[in-house]
Amino acid sequence: MPLVGAGPGAADLLTLRALRLLGEADVIVHDRLVPAEVLEMARRDARRIYVGKVRSHHCVPQAEINALLVRLAREGMKVVRLKGGDPFIFGRGGEEKEAVEAAGLVCEVVPGITAALACAAQAGIPLTHRDAARSLTLVTGHTREGRLDVNFASLAQPGQTVAVYMGVTTLPALFAGIVAAGGDPSQPAAFIERGGTSRQRVLRGSFAEVARQAQGWVEDGPALLLLGEACARGGLPLAAAAEEQASTAP
Repeated sequence: MPLVGAGPGAADLLTLRALRLLGEADVIVHDRLVPAEVLEMARRDARRIYVGKVRSHHCVPQAEINALLVRLAREGMKVVRLKGGDPFIFGRGGEEKEAVEAAGLVCEVVPGITAALACAAQAGIPLTHRDAARSLTLVTGHTREGRLDVNFASLAQPGQTVAVYMGVTTLPALFAGIVAAGGDPSQPAAFIERGGTSRQRVLRGSFAEVARQAQGWVEDGPALLLLGEACARGGLPLAAAAEEQASTAP
């Protein structure tokens, strides 16, 4: 049974292997972030089962998703577990793979373009740059037992790009933690909503500015924070971006 990465949302960023498996599937078990355009590329008569999650609300608990995948596969169905982005980057793909293999089934993982890659590419921001960022750190902004479970001292180090997934509600706490650990509040940042799609939006500014504005700026889409000197290397300069945002504000 394959765990397939659907990518960031644009159907033409789906891999050829993912497209082939969608065409062969009897059943597609999919997440909230898999768009209709990608589902439409599946076999017309394939059954679609939605198991999406929205900020701490899971319509189907993870244990039930695992059991569902195993049951469908044992019934002889060709099952595709279709996940937004990449299955192994903050997508619980590792847990699902373990559950499937524990049931004695074979599990193939098909990578997808993850949000950090798609957001940065479309915004023109290099995630690594030999003059600005020599490492890349992917972090979840999701809370664990009500608190951010991250190493603030590590994220405060210069010379890197930090990509924070699922950090809309915890961005103020993330900002406070990084600055308290010695991070520079004036370093460039970009907050990107609906990355990798035709509806991508980018809020640029200093880390302090973005942290202050982001929660009022974001709309209904998933959002990702990019932080570090490389954020000033791509797209519009920070000042020009701020002017553009001001000129288009309602």
